[in-house]
Order: sequence, then C-alpha cells, then structure tokens
Amino acid sequence: MLSTATPAPIRTAALLAAGLLLLTACGGGESTGAADGKKTEGFPLTIENCGRTVTVKAPPQRAVSVDQGSTEILLSLGLADRLAGTATWSDPVMKGLEKANVGVERISENRPSSEKVLDKEPDFLSASFTSTLAKGGVAPREQFEKLGVPTYISPADCVGKDNSGSGDGARTAPLTMDSVYTEVRELSQVFGVPERGDALVKNLQDRVAKAAEGVDASKASLLYWFSDSKAPYLAGCCGAPGVITKELGAKNVFDDTHDEWPQISWETVADRNPDVLVIGDLSRTTQTAESAEKKIEFLESNPVTKTMDAVKNRRYVLLSGQAMNPTIRTVEGLERVAAGLRDFGLAG
Repeated sequence: MLSTATPAPIRTAALLAAGLLLLTACGGGESTGAADGKKTEGFPLTIENCGRTVTVKAPPQRAVSVDQGSTEILLSLGLADRLAGTATWSDPVMKGLEKANVGVERISENRPSSEKVLDKEPDFLSASFTSTLAKGGVAPREQFEKLGVPTYISPADCVGKDNSGSGDGARTAPLTMDSVYTEVRELSQVFGVPERGDALVKNLQDRVAKAAEGVDASKASLLYWFSDSKAPYLAGCCGAPGVITKELGAKNVFDDTHDEWPQISWETVADRNPDVLVIGDLSRTTQTAESAEKKIEFLESNPVTKTMDAVKNRRYVLLSGQAMNPTIRTVEGLERVAAGLRDFGLAG
C-alpha cells in the first residue's frame, strides 16, 4: 500500500536484528565512491529499471530515498552515511536500524516536494512506488534525470503490475520475493557494495524458509486490512500479502481480485467471514483507523463486523504497514502471521 494519501506490532526476529547490525557495521571494507574524482571499478553502471535505462556514473554519496521501504533497504546495507535525506514514513523504523536511522535527515513524513528533494543536492533518488516518482507524486522521473539525478523504483511495483489505472494498481502476475531480492541486489550494486546485498538476501531467504517450515494453513482463511474504516483498503490476491498467504498455504478471502488494495464494503467482508484478520498497525494519520487499536475498536463496535468469527474470537495478527508492502519487511509479516496461526491452532 502506498505510504501517503493512499494506503500501504513491530517485533522483528532476533535473527534479522543480528543480520542487520552486522551489515550496518561493515562500513569501511569496500569501495564507497568516487568523491576524489577517481574512477570506481564497475562504473559507470547501467541497469534496466521499470522500463527505463538508468546509468550511475559513480557510487552515490548524497542519495535521497523518498519511500520508507527503500530507505530501510539502504540502511540495512550500511549506507546511512550516504543518505542525504528520506521521506514518506508509515511506521517506526525497522528494529535493528534505529541507530543508523538517527543520523539521516527526514525531509518529510509524507511525500516531499521536488524542491525539498533538490535542496539536498542528491546524486541518486530511490523510491518504492511508481506513483512516488510520477505526476501527482514528488515529480516525474524525467524531471530529476534532466538535472542529472539518476532515479530508481522498486521492481516489486512494476514487474507484473499495471499502474495505469486509479488506486494502487493491479497485479498481472503474482508478486514473489524475487522482486524484493532484485531490489536489494541492484541497490547494493549501485552503491558499490554488492557483497552486502548478497548477505542481506541470504538472511531474508533463510528467514522465509524458517518461518514457513512445518506450517500447513490450508484450512485457514485470512483477510488483510491496511487502512480506513469507512471504505477499507483490503489486500487483493497477489501483492505482498499474497506472498505471505502462499508461503503458509492459507487462503486470502479476497483472492478473486487482482487489485493491489481494493476498497471493499464491510458487508462483503462479513459475508466472507475470514478466520483471521491481519491488521495494519500504522503510526501515520492520513486515513481513518490507522493504528491497530483504532481498527480493533471499530471491528468490535460496528454491528456489521462484531459478529464475525475472527472478531468474536479476537483472532488478530498485527503487522506494520511496511510488512504489508513489497519490502524486506514482508518477511517480518510472514513470520508474524505464521506465529499467529500457530497460536490460533490453524497452522496444521
């Protein structure tokens, strides 16, 4: 779910924290750039990204990341010292990254203006969503590229996805974690630290395997609620919640829609009566019922929803907004949902 005007508890496994702290600590062993004017091996680097050819002349030294998911990848790669600014946050920073995040200026909690971004004199710009670097977002990619600033968008938001319509787009093919792994590896290559990217991907892959091990939730149905109580944004079949659901063998009660986050009536939700409600616990305030507390308060007082089995039995799993987006924290979401299903006796 997008982390601004449209929708996209925080306890990450000790394995992640250890892996991230290792990565953030390895700041000095690899080539970090061409600030002294010398050519860096492997640069200029050219990659194909979301339908555009992007050329980076040297590892960035003053990057700006305008979506939280992208920022957390860069922090996880130990690149805080090369971030001139970040923006568009829906959650507290991921566990294990607090110290790295402190020194990075947050130029806006929501989408910043292009002027604010350019004030940081960036040499690279990254985003999680196509709409962030488009008309109506920060600014179109072309605007920055004409000024000599290379841009990068997460492949998870463009590979197998149609963003031409309104809302958050629709999946033409199910998302897989491979898109997230590609983003990690490509960003690590852009910054000249590919070994860190490989290490982070390996960490994530190991956690996915461990979280899904021994789980058979084929008899469990799930609903993912990101935001808004009046016209709730609920997960369709094939975004990040689809990755979680598939890994655990469960069923998403709205797997019949390919829209990323369709708005669906509560009457329809009650009719489908999911076994478990996966609830976004957001810290932002741009929609109604952002926090898990507000969501649960609504569910247990609304006459349409309070009779649902999941509500009566309080079968809730709370996730950060970023864990419900295609990010490295999708793995966090998988771990938490798997743990919830075990607690509810629905893991097989």
